Amino acid sequence: MLGLSADRRGRRAVPLTPVGHADWPKVADTLAARQQRWAQASGFSGQPGAFCLLPDARGDTARIVCGIDPSTPTFALGSFPYRLPAGDYRLDGEAIELRDAALGWALGCYRFARYHQPHTEPARLLMPRSVLDDVAPTVEAVLRVRDLVNTPAQDLGPAEMCAAVREVAQRFGAKCREWSGDGLLEAGFPTVHAVGRASPRAPRVVELRWGDPEHPLLALVGKGVCFDTGGLDLKSHDGMRWMKKDMGGAAHALSLAQLVMASNLPVQLLLVIPTVDNAVGGDALRPGDVIRTRAGITVEVDNTDAEGRLILCDALALAMESKPELLIDFATLTGAARVALGPDIPAVFANRDDVADALLEAARTEHDPVWRLPLWQPYRAMLVSSLADTCNTGASRHAGAITAALYLQNFVPASVPWLHVDVYAWNDSERPGRPRGGDAQSLRAFHAFLRQRYRRA
Repeated sequence: MLGLSADRRGRRAVPLTPVGHADWPKVADTLAARQQRWAQASGFSGQPGAFCLLPDARGDTARIVCGIDPSTPTFALGSFPYRLPAGDYRLDGEAIELRDAALGWALGCYRFARYHQPHTEPARLLMPRSVLDDVAPTVEAVLRVRDLVNTPAQDLGPAEMCAAVREVAQRFGAKCREWSGDGLLEAGFPTVHAVGRASPRAPRVVELRWGDPEHPLLALVGKGVCFDTGGLDLKSHDGMRWMKKDMGGAAHALSLAQLVMASNLPVQLLLVIPTVDNAVGGDALRPGDVIRTRAGITVEVDNTDAEGRLILCDALALAMESKPELLIDFATLTGAARVALGPDIPAVFANRDDVADALLEAARTEHDPVWRLPLWQPYRAMLVSSLADTCNTGASRHAGAITAALYLQNFVPASVPWLHVDVYAWNDSERPGRPRGGDAQSLRAFHAFLRQRYRRA
């Protein structure tokens, strides 16, 4: 892995000591007097992101102390790989766990290099082989999300999104099916076709299946809008600028599926990704159109920019036909969720309290936050249509994340445990271990939740 290497006996490395601001005085007391004076002269006090090279008696670097924020252990070391002098480092001290250190270091080494190469190589952190093997699947899955979301729409359309699913399927011996273009109508995906038909790049649905049929069925669904203009309800420039990321839900669902298979969890896995461009054209979906969905529910299109829930409803209906034991969908669905929770915290909706509680506990353990919002049934009144069974949006701007979730709930039987994740999939600014651009949010939490739910006897 970039920035990580196996710690072999005899390999020379500089000790790297993470320390929080509150613990620095205690750590400083263990240092030689000359090192204490050097740290004081350098102004180091354990503040997050700062580091200090401590000399030995000959003036060579004896160790480096680096300031961390202990409340975010996963990303505590994420800012250092490109800031420390090139070379090998070995973790010293007990401020953070080895797994957190390795994960944060590897994620801090990430650069999206498809179109230009980084000018420098990151420093290397030496770790036991067992730790590297433990974090490698998670690092790979997070980087897959980042790479997919960061790729411009010119190079990631519906066909390329499906190709990414087939690549993962081939690696793990899973089976794939795919429908595209007018074949979606014949196969029973009318809303996916309606949203994507205006684009010269045909809309598609891809399905992946893996695992023992005797095991419980886990269904994952991801919104794959490769670019969202808003359709005829056209977005503004600011609203459209980063809409290459509107397939972030699909990237999360695919990467979680990859983690499930890499962990060999005892499940049948079903992954469904509807993927489209929401484009403007002569054949574009119009406000006021009525669509009969795969589930037979009719939908009046109030706003063509609420297209994600349209393509998801056909995918959810397909997943339901296999009678899953648990259904999870991921979608970059509403700006309302970002207004409520900001860019860092995905909104989660659940129709079972015990399932939601288990996920929230996993999120706390993994330091990978999510926040539960309510499926407040009285708000269904906001989606009433005089022409169809429901509207895809309502006249009110209130509770937009909740009404979107309630719309999706129409396609999930009450008997099936369901989690809906409204995720941003993006970092607006550079932070330790989290460069600006696409990112995985709640992926580690969901993997931990599924490992616990389906742990082997």
